[in-house]
Amino acid sequence: MAEAQACAGRVARFRDLMARMGYDAAIVRNNADLRWLTGSARTFDDEVAHTAFVTADGLWLHTDSRYYGIFLDRMGSDTPWQIDEDVIDPAQWAADHTRDSRSRVVAVEDTCDLAFFDAFGAACRADGVECLTPRMHGFIADLRMVKDDEELSLLQRAQDITDDAFRHIVEYIKPGLTEQEVRAELDNYMLTHGADNVSFETIIAAGPNGANPHARPSEYVLREGDMVVMDYGALYHDYHADMTRTVCVGKAGEEQRRVYDVVRRTNEECQAAAHGGVNGLDMQNLAVKIISDAGYGEYFGHGLGHGVGLQIHENPGFSRHYDRVVPSGSIVTIEPGIYLPGKFGVRVEDCGVVADDGYHPFSKIPHDLVEIPC
Repeated sequence: MAEAQACAGRVARFRDLMARMGYDAAIVRNNADLRWLTGSARTFDDEVAHTAFVTADGLWLHTDSRYYGIFLDRMGSDTPWQIDEDVIDPAQWAADHTRDSRSRVVAVEDTCDLAFFDAFGAACRADGVECLTPRMHGFIADLRMVKDDEELSLLQRAQDITDDAFRHIVEYIKPGLTEQEVRAELDNYMLTHGADNVSFETIIAAGPNGANPHARPSEYVLREGDMVVMDYGALYHDYHADMTRTVCVGKAGEEQRRVYDVVRRTNEECQAAAHGGVNGLDMQNLAVKIISDAGYGEYFGHGLGHGVGLQIHENPGFSRHYDRVVPSGSIVTIEPGIYLPGKFGVRVEDCGVVADDGYHPFSKIPHDLVEIPC
């Protein structure tokens, strides 16, 4: 019931946007946008296999036999969506609905491939239908930035699984394990404790590998004195968690602890500064200033944070590329890092709600440096 009410609100928001833009109808094929509008959890994969046609008073969804039964099961008999598995080219299907609804301005997502866009235009012309086809440039993605209560609940559940996995993995790590073995244990824990999948390919980067922010797990063997960067998250009902913690195998050295303290302080000062209405570029500049003032500016090159939800990277963000206001109710990571080539790296990342009264991280894992007993 809560999901159905949430989806009704999302559809209403999209229809309001359509009315403001002068659209008679809209074609949606992006899986994240379809998941958001339909509420059909654990249905979508990497295939572009579904097409929605939305008007002011109608909702149609075309899929194929591989997914049809799942949609019926997930969405229930009282869904407002008319779902079909007709054997028809999706572009022709959309053209038929354009004709039948007498739509003359049909918006198409800019994530649709050109083959579909061209085929839709050709099918309309063949049917004698003349319509304008403006492109929607991330309009639904922008609507998705502000999360509703249902989404916040799913994001919190994804983070709870992620938190539990951290508590487990710090008891598992020891010298002699490879990065790949640690990754396998971490992923397996999440998958056997409630996660539908992992949010993204887990990063385990130990010792000098940690100086590469997106290093992939390798055969590198953990040794006493290594800093280990762990960037990972659980996927739950299509919503992503994203967290990074850096631990030390054994006691941290003076330089390691100094760098860790700078990263931790940057994370916490940025959290204290974040709130609904803040500028994303200003947040990035704040992180750069803190790290630069500590003498490590040249070793922090990536963005401070990105949006999270149905996609692991979505708008808004705290970065040099997002010189815009970050709306209240959006979800953004805060993940400063320092990466010393040939030595080690440190990153401390939280994912949280940007609210009017501040920043509220989902994670309950503290920022204290964990030193793994050897």
